[in-house]
Amino acid sequence: MRSDYQAIAKLYHAWLTGMILMVVTRRGAASAAELVFRVFRRQHLATFLPGLKKLGLEHLPPAVAAAQYHYLSNQIGGVRVEYMYESDRKAWVRYAPPRWIWEGTAICGIPSEVSQAMLRGWHAHNGVALGNPSLGFVCTKQTVDGQDALEGYFFEYDRELDPDERLRFSRGEEAPPFDPAAAPCPPAANWPAERLEKAARNYTMEYIRTMVPEMINLFGPDDGRHLAGTSANLVGMQFFDECKGMLGIEGEDAGAFADFFVRMAAAQDDTATVRASEDGRVVIRQNGWRLMRGIDALHEAAFDAWNRLWEGCVAAHDRHLRWTVLARQDQGAEAFEWRIQPRRPASPRPSQHNRFHSMR
Repeated sequence: MRSDYQAIAKLYHAWLTGMILMVVTRRGAASAAELVFRVFRRQHLATFLPGLKKLGLEHLPPAVAAAQYHYLSNQIGGVRVEYMYESDRKAWVRYAPPRWIWEGTAICGIPSEVSQAMLRGWHAHNGVALGNPSLGFVCTKQTVDGQDALEGYFFEYDRELDPDERLRFSRGEEAPPFDPAAAPCPPAANWPAERLEKAARNYTMEYIRTMVPEMINLFGPDDGRHLAGTSANLVGMQFFDECKGMLGIEGEDAGAFADFFVRMAAAQDDTATVRASEDGRVVIRQNGWRLMRGIDALHEAAFDAWNRLWEGCVAAHDRHLRWTVLARQDQGAEAFEWRIQPRRPASPRPSQHNRFHSMR
């Protein structure tokens, strides 16, 4: 995968997990579960049926189509996932460790109900989307509960399911072994290497595109801005060095950070340009905002939160630099503009030793 795609995917992946953990720790498990449910249902409604068509799965039996969709779409996104066919009415999907969405030690902070909310938001709704009210999802394991995977199967019953029956749990069942040779593959002619790389990047970006507006809608602009923005700032500080290394950026001045931002913008299919002055100031101009393009009634708090991601990156790059917003396309300007400039150094306070000598 291209280094620039890897860098932006790494940063947004960390922000996604950070936002969920921020809500878990600040607002509680129930609020986090509601947020995750809304995010996954929103993504489901937007991408499931078009994705089936892109992957060439629309002709398959409903249970098989649903399971193969989750296998292929998540595999393209870089998730470790398995698929096992049992019959035309029963097909398994298994998200094996290490879990992508709860990377690293983050999995230790995810309550069971947050993991369940993912399944309620997406897996349990596949039958409805396919026009088959008899299709449900049976979860047999959850990694966050200490089991060895998030695992379950799509099953077509002999009757229509009530809404609360579309997801059920059966912890005593075990998935059959995974045979990679029997698993589906993306159509090679339609999915060359470059397209797969972009799809993996888009997979992560889509989560941010969905998560930030849903946080604002659910918790209100002030709390949404705070929760999404604070997590963005922390993630920017924590992951800047790793992303900078992926891009091979060297230097610690404002110009080096501008190079970093331009590369990260290009990795999202945005165009950013840099204008530097002799006094050390640098102005960055970005045309377009692919991340949030096409979202109706996007609140300005979404930009405020996203902007804090870059504030955090600047702070990790050089704490003596100031990151200032000059113009906002989301508020009617032609483009986004930022200025990077050195902070005015504080006047040094006299030490106790110096003050002692000055009194003599």
